[in-house]
Amino acid sequence: MDGLTFTCPVCGVDVPRRAKSCPHCGACEKSGWSQDRHFDGLNLPDTDFNYGEFTRREFGSGPKKSKMQWFWLVVTILVILALGWMTLRGMG
Repeated sequence: MDGLTFTCPVCGVDVPRRAKSCPHCGACEKSGWSQDRHFDGLNLPDTDFNYGEFTRREFGSGPKKSKMQWFWLVVTILVILALGWMTLRGMG
């Protein structure tokens, strides 16, 4: 059945030779389907792909803490320090 099908250049599925589009991904001549394109596997990023740089570029440096979040962080640290001091003072 080698002559009756060809490999879809977009998703790699076997497509009947006279099909107007790929039954799996829907690719067709109008959507950029070309007979000379080759299926390259999983279409994974190159090995030199930098995930950290990609996330910074896509999402920025991360969420900023609001003033209220900073306030509760300081309160939490002070409570932990106070509990530690009271515990050490009670043991001595």
